[in-house]
Amino acid sequence: MQRSNYCGLITSEYLGQTVTVKGWVHRRRDLGGLIFFDLRDREGLVQIVAEPNTQCFVNANELKNEYVVEVTGLVRSRPNPNKELKTGAIEIIANEITILNIAVQTPILVDDENVSEMNRLTHRIIDLRGQKMRNNIMLRTKLSREIRRFLDDEGFLDIETPFLTRSTPEGARDFLVPSRVHKGSFYALPQSPQLFKQLLMVAGFDRYYQIVRCFRDEDLRADRQPEFTQVDIETSFLTEMEIRDMAERLIRRAFKNVLDVELPEFPVMTYADAMYYYGSDKPDLRLEDLKFIDLTTELKECGFKVFNEAANRSDGRIVALKFPASVTLSRKELDELTKFVGIYGAKGLPYIKVNDASKPSDEGLQSPVVKFLSSEELATIIEKTNAQNGEIILFGADKAKVVNEAMGALRLKLGHEKGLANGEWKPMWVVDFPMFEYDEEEDRYVACHHPFTSPKDEHIDKLTTNPAECLAKAYDIVLNGWELGGGSIRIYQSDIQSKVFDALKISKDEAQNKFGFLLDNLQFGAPPHGGIAFGLDRIASMMCKAESIRDVIAFPKTTKGQCLLTNAPNSVDDKQLTDLGIAKLV
Repeated sequence: MQRSNYCGLITSEYLGQTVTVKGWVHRRRDLGGLIFFDLRDREGLVQIVAEPNTQCFVNANELKNEYVVEVTGLVRSRPNPNKELKTGAIEIIANEITILNIAVQTPILVDDENVSEMNRLTHRIIDLRGQKMRNNIMLRTKLSREIRRFLDDEGFLDIETPFLTRSTPEGARDFLVPSRVHKGSFYALPQSPQLFKQLLMVAGFDRYYQIVRCFRDEDLRADRQPEFTQVDIETSFLTEMEIRDMAERLIRRAFKNVLDVELPEFPVMTYADAMYYYGSDKPDLRLEDLKFIDLTTELKECGFKVFNEAANRSDGRIVALKFPASVTLSRKELDELTKFVGIYGAKGLPYIKVNDASKPSDEGLQSPVVKFLSSEELATIIEKTNAQNGEIILFGADKAKVVNEAMGALRLKLGHEKGLANGEWKPMWVVDFPMFEYDEEEDRYVACHHPFTSPKDEHIDKLTTNPAECLAKAYDIVLNGWELGGGSIRIYQSDIQSKVFDALKISKDEAQNKFGFLLDNLQFGAPPHGGIAFGLDRIASMMCKAESIRDVIAFPKTTKGQCLLTNAPNSVDDKQLTDLGIAKLV
């Protein structure tokens, strides 16, 4: 019999009607004279009642959790409504119960919050039946639909690009796929459709998008996946500001139509300011008042060795983070925070507790470092930080990279733990990224984004004179301290591309070998173009307030890149290796 509607959508509108529902037995309760059970499908639960002295009662007596059943019955008002359920005002009095399939006892229980993540991933099919995962996956579907609708309305074309392509090793490590037909040769799975989408611009498809899988064989961190989903967008003839405006409207519409959330203003911050004030290129503006206070210049001549050495090294930095009087830190907490910043390479966490700001000495300030600093230096710290009585100042002093990472992480940890965050959603743009960063191991500059990112017009000459100061037409959209997406204006003129390759120490032969199919086609009238790509997994996880992007991916990998459901990666038989011309490891 055809289903009348999903279980979770049988509401008071169906009162007095006979309906048919199908799903899984979620929970069964035998009260002697009556049998109740909740029937579950993707939309939720509905309560079924089997009355005595009926065949339905006999059939209901056989039911166990996760049996697949079909129920036909009359919808009536529920004597004791359950306000926690969408269907809590009604119940179905069964007049026919058909068992469609039985189920053995499941290794984990549906909606059991005490199951470890390893067991959840191993038994992912059962885990996906739970309300939390169902809601997450359905929200992700709604998000994808809204993105497609927006881009369709804006005139973008959904165009697929290849999964089997050539390796272009100028970024993360590629996943390689051996060719059986061309033994000794390999395809690579795309890290992104970057080169193909640029070629589509040359081909005249001036507005392209794709919600596409990307692959990177890199060391995984807690919230990374070897394969992930990207909303990939490229367009011709638009300026950086026009692309950013379009991207911002997309994110606003997605949040409005999926969550009914009106996002606030998107402030714009340069990369340099983000690093200077927050130590991160993706600042969490919910902690906007917690800013780094730079003291490098002021403490160059101080007597405290840790500060003095950091201030006088070419790549050194000293910053202070001031926390309000509402934040109290015990000796034990300070020791734990010292260990925490040590994870990022910091050798310690100097602090000053301000008891009386008017007395810049050990009389008014409490800290082991006070005795190493003069009254003038202490007064400077109090003045520069505008410290008030009862506040505490924490310091980072080391290489700028170590200070930024350690104090940036401390800012997030302590700020959120102590309830200093303001607002639920704080979006922003970060712009003016460096074109290059210096790789000491390779003794050369490498691209911060990719080699096809355009420099700012006024910095083109710096490509040859001072690459370190060259800024890019690159931009990231950030929300609550997470990068939602990033993009850039691309290089479309061959002379500028050559200068970038020279700065990266990529020879003409190497460039032709790696990127020849792009470079050759850029000569045939490439239009000005640029784009942006969003991490769909990240946006969905933030909307769901999930702890990990694994909670919005149906079949994710572990942090070791394993699929516990299928036991992948795994070995293959010798014949497959022989067909591919690959020797078996001994």
